[in-house]
Amino acid sequence: MDFLDPVLAGFGVVFTPVNLLYVLAGVVIGMVIGVLPGLGPVATIALLLPITYEIPAESAIIMLAGIYYGAMYGGTITSVLLRLPGEAATVITTIDGYQMARQGRAGSALGIAAIGSFIGGTVSIVGLTLVAPVLAKFSLGFGPPENAVLAAMGILLVASLGTVSTAKSLVAAGLGLLLAAAGPDPLFASPRFTFGNINLADGVDFVALAMGLFGLGEILYLLEHRARNRLPKPRVSNAWPSREDWRQSRGAVGRGSVVGFFIGLLPGGGGVLSSMAAYALEKRRSRTPERFGRGAIEGVAAPETANNAAATSSFIPLLTLGIPTNPVMALIFGALLLQGIPPGPRLIDENPEVFWGVVDSMYIGNIFLLILSVPLVGVFVRLVSVRDSILAPVVVTVTMLGVYTVNNSTFDMLLVIVFGVVGYLMKKTGFEPGPLVLAFVLGSLLETAFRQSMRIFDGNPSGFLTRPISGTLFVVTVLALLVPVGVRILRRRRETAAPATTPSAGTASSPATAPAPETPVPAQREGVAAADRDADDEQRPPAAPGPPDRP
Repeated sequence: MDFLDPVLAGFGVVFTPVNLLYVLAGVVIGMVIGVLPGLGPVATIALLLPITYEIPAESAIIMLAGIYYGAMYGGTITSVLLRLPGEAATVITTIDGYQMARQGRAGSALGIAAIGSFIGGTVSIVGLTLVAPVLAKFSLGFGPPENAVLAAMGILLVASLGTVSTAKSLVAAGLGLLLAAAGPDPLFASPRFTFGNINLADGVDFVALAMGLFGLGEILYLLEHRARNRLPKPRVSNAWPSREDWRQSRGAVGRGSVVGFFIGLLPGGGGVLSSMAAYALEKRRSRTPERFGRGAIEGVAAPETANNAAATSSFIPLLTLGIPTNPVMALIFGALLLQGIPPGPRLIDENPEVFWGVVDSMYIGNIFLLILSVPLVGVFVRLVSVRDSILAPVVVTVTMLGVYTVNNSTFDMLLVIVFGVVGYLMKKTGFEPGPLVLAFVLGSLLETAFRQSMRIFDGNPSGFLTRPISGTLFVVTVLALLVPVGVRILRRRRETAAPATTPSAGTASSPATAPAPETPVPAQREGVAAADRDADDEQRPPAAPGPPDRP
């Protein structure tokens, strides 16, 4: 009963008319943003940070959470109907979702995506409700050494498990740590890296950094690279999967829920990584892997379930340990700090209305998502026709006005422009701004905890290994960094040894036994290209008999 009391109190927070409105607003905004290619939840939350400063903390985080998991499904609509991933996590969905739409099964694809999103999100919320309080109590015993190792683990794992190269991620994280060092010394309050500018006396403003990198930077990149696909819009009818569709995809929904929940807990985890992992798992275990890429409903159900489950479970490290695991969580971390609420193990006891209000709002938000997903498909598809020449000026205006209202500072507006250019150049050269923002958020925590720990250990760094918790976390971090390296080395050895076992030219190998790729394509460009190739294969007339293609 003691456990149920705060949960029920959280529903009391959610079921106020104002907070129900914020839940609905968050889900709808998230779905709209997910539909618009190029504007994902990261850019949207960055743009809305000034607004959250003016509303109650629980309402602000409830709305931002709704935007996050709402965008996960919104991107599915254009991925299926137009082969345009509105959100990075739905790139994998284009592979089979668009092929289903070409076959007249767009309704089944959208329906199973909505059901999978609801089930995956709900399973993950139940896990959040059960796991988060236990983890928070456990983390109350953390001191500066444990916090220092956790912060370092978050930065390193995000850099090594990201979607870009490890070297580029580490460079971006290093830049984030450098920016975090500007301002007052955390122990002695002496100014650092201000270059004599009084506007930097308190350090670089997080809102200006986030809105520049993810708001203005994304718009600049969007204007240069966004090419709209003017394909005919498939009709959506009977947007509810049949019994056969459900029979084929129910296993994928269950496995996607589990995969997404656990990947969401990892630093660097999130919708992109979880959807890729769930798709790869289904293709590997399928008895007919050749169906994938040609309209397999499991290829829609698994990634859509996984990315919503990961969106929810990623709140666990943020709310209980104060460690954001992806760029969206870093922005929500900043939103909590703007409200004067530090996320971490004491959040449940000191601000239970925020913690349980956010957790319980996700139950209601998932129901709203399921109810609204199908009726609003036609409206969302029309949004794709919004021209860039209209969208870009509106976003830039909102960005500049929003950052000015936080501190009434024109210097912050200048920072937005500077970081907007930096964000654009990073995207153009293959650097992701996510590791930079995460390192910026965790940099102050890492420095303060590390310097306090060194005082505790009298300058001897081996003290991190002698404490049970920090030592265990250190070992886990090292293993997490080394295991992927070992896997890549083994994979390369297998690839170099493969020619020795290749059958002779006169031997025909069956396509059914050809090895499936280890992972689905991880980038939007490659995902769309894969869908194009499959579409071309269907339309090309049968070729004359000849030697089989090399797998």
